[in-house]
Amino acid sequence: MAAATSVLAQVATPPSQPAPGQPTQPGGTPTSVAPVGSATNPANAAPDQTFVSNFRRDADVTVMQRPREGYEARGLRVGAFLAYPQVSLAPTYDDNIYATSSDTTSDTIWKVQPQITLQSDWNRHSLTAYALATINKYASHSSEDTTDYTAGANGRLDVDHATQVNGQANFVRATEPRTSANSPTGALKPVQYDLWGVGIDGRHEFDRLLGSLRFNSQTFRYDSPPAAGGGVIDQSFRDRTDNVYGGRLDYALSPKTAFFVDAEGNNHDYKRRGLSTINRDSKGYQVLAGVDFEVTALMRGNIGLGYRRETFSDPASRDLKGFSGDATLEWFPTQLSTVTFHGARTIEDSAVPGSPAFLSTNLTARIDHELLRNVILTAQVGYGEDKYTGISREDHRKTAGVGASYLLNRSLGVSVNYNYNEQNTVRGIGSDFKDNRIAATLTFQY
Repeated sequence: MAAATSVLAQVATPPSQPAPGQPTQPGGTPTSVAPVGSATNPANAAPDQTFVSNFRRDADVTVMQRPREGYEARGLRVGAFLAYPQVSLAPTYDDNIYATSSDTTSDTIWKVQPQITLQSDWNRHSLTAYALATINKYASHSSEDTTDYTAGANGRLDVDHATQVNGQANFVRATEPRTSANSPTGALKPVQYDLWGVGIDGRHEFDRLLGSLRFNSQTFRYDSPPAAGGGVIDQSFRDRTDNVYGGRLDYALSPKTAFFVDAEGNNHDYKRRGLSTINRDSKGYQVLAGVDFEVTALMRGNIGLGYRRETFSDPASRDLKGFSGDATLEWFPTQLSTVTFHGARTIEDSAVPGSPAFLSTNLTARIDHELLRNVILTAQVGYGEDKYTGISREDHRKTAGVGASYLLNRSLGVSVNYNYNEQNTVRGIGSDFKDNRIAATLTFQY
């Protein structure tokens, strides 16, 4: 769960510009363009403004989506595109860099993040390319130094006023945080991995019906870090390709309310077992039914409840099955405040010995408040539970974060934030820790 972070990149860039793809954690989704007129991207409207959609949810705009005249990045004209360069410097203090339960180690981390986004400036269709690097330098523990980067592109093809096709592709070089339950004990360096992702989705609206199809594929390749006792800690058993495919059908009862059914399938193909004794290959499905709605300019949401099941190739691993859900609710108590609630139950791949996956339940609440047009305050709390199959282990997680961002002008912004992360293993053998981070970020953009 993401904690409160700098908002300059979100509030000072053009409102039509998708945020550059951040490195995803294993099991995450590659950067994609949100469906046209969806609750998550209402500003991404169909090009034909005479077409009245029954599925637009844009009576209000969230604090983070709202345009801020006078603070937008200028951009550099490159033919039919605009280029938006940006660089951030974020000194960070972490009181538990190894995420241990005792004998904690603190350090100061110097984080530098250059990035550039190239955004099309067309009347129809859309194309965005981006490149981003994150360089972490530890003041006293250089073994934790990392350089992550990602590059990719996403685009939208407007076939007509009611039909759009989105596509995306990216490459990510990322680092698994020490706070991850999959991070191996005894590693002298954090685990790094490569991720290749591609995806495509399309939608067509006809009268009161909206149909959509989607496909995403991610391929992971993990490095094996050096071990404290010599040699390396093999991570090759985690190399895999994850494919997710699905479709959704919405029926509009009114321009503000629609019921939907969503069906999704997946398969996880592991390349090798390495030192692991279990076959981690699996396939599964999920079916959700729910409602997508907007209550004037006060509230909007997307709530789906249903059932999911994951079946593993290894006969010793029990199927993961049961209740599934995904819900997002945005509440606008005033035009200057946005409160967002999100809950989801998912199945995630596991690197813990003896377990191929775990059932993860997560709840978050976040408030963004526009104190001034150029001053944004943010607070967030979260709670999660992870229940593993194949072994007796259950982890509970708590997170919290507060932050403030100040946009000085079109080119310069500063932010400060505090993040708290806690994990407790309530059953089985795991890792308990508490981690506090304080960061200040200075961002330049054009």
